[in-house]
Amino acid sequence: MAAQAKQNIAQTIKEYGRRLFGFIRSKVKSNEDAEDILQDVWYQLSNLVNTAEIEQMSGWLFRVARNKITDKYRKKKEAPLDGLLQEDEDENGFGYKEILFADNSSPETRQLHELFWQELFAALDELPQNQREVFILNELEELTLQQIADKTGENLKTIISRKGYAVKHLRKRLESLYNHFTNY
Repeated sequence: MAAQAKQNIAQTIKEYGRRLFGFIRSKVKSNEDAEDILQDVWYQLSNLVNTAEIEQMSGWLFRVARNKITDKYRKKKEAPLDGLLQEDEDENGFGYKEILFADNSSPETRQLHELFWQELFAALDELPQNQREVFILNELEELTLQQIADKTGENLKTIISRKGYAVKHLRKRLESLYNHFTNY
């Protein structure tokens, strides 16, 4: 059984390795960063008990890669989501930043952190493509709203509006998760 699992993982690496590396490389600054992230994706795949449970392997791999890329951006700069996180602290000073940038030294904080990032990406997937694109370009890829307007050929006010709608949706969508963990 273990030999079959290793063979499945080897086949997956062979089948998706180049495309996945290309995807990752287009999102990071160097080949070394891309190789590190790709290695993390393969490691996470190898730690799965039953890879046959994954219904769509390519979707799973690209989701894990995207999460790893986001983790890399988060580690480099501790405030990439300020637009989403401003004024979101409760009376005790606890806010989304506490969750997103928490020390991952304990299993509880790691689990909380992973859940929050999963929910963030699920909420991003619910947005219309143009709003999601503006949010990701601005918050994760750190382009200014003017740079996004220039890149897309859209009016700056349209880009600002899309970002505003995205932030409003994300705040609303993540509010229950935030409340759950702050009242826990």
